[in-house]
Amino acid sequence: MSHPKSKAVQPASGAHRAPPPTDLPPPTDLPPPTDLHEARGSDGNDDEFAPLPFNPYKGNRGITRAWHALKNSINGFRVAIREESAFRQELTLAVILVPCGILLPVSPVEHLLLISSVLLVLIVELLNSSVEAAIDRISLERHELSKRAKDFGSAAVTVALLICTLTWGWLGIPVVAGWWR
Repeated sequence: MSHPKSKAVQPASGAHRAPPPTDLPPPTDLPPPTDLHEARGSDGNDDEFAPLPFNPYKGNRGITRAWHALKNSINGFRVAIREESAFRQELTLAVILVPCGILLPVSPVEHLLLISSVLLVLIVELLNSSVEAAIDRISLERHELSKRAKDFGSAAVTVALLICTLTWGWLGIPVVAGWWR
């Protein structure tokens, strides 16, 4: 007999579980599964690599899909430039620093590091703006989790700006300082 305060060990999610008791009749009045992932194994096919059912929202394939993705990306840049002042400031910085990163007399790897650090700032700012837009879409009321998500995005932008500053300080300043000697 087990101790009254001891708890049975639950199997981890994904671990093999014991089958249900056999003294119960099989359920016959259950509705068919509506979740696509549930429906996958219902026909006895447990192949996790089996194709999912057709999704009507993903009808574009090949070059058409790439064309629509390019149009959505251009629209995203337009909205970011029009609506996000931080993105405009960082884009202005990029317009100045990317040509400088190309023209500085450094090794090809250093060119890549200088330019990539600037582009990283733009990428992280776009991701931060998308998180903020999604949170504002859900609700404009103040909530601790919304604040936390926005703060995380802001911290990510700060880290990207720090990486950019350190990269340019480490690789660019010695070159410019050498011109003034």
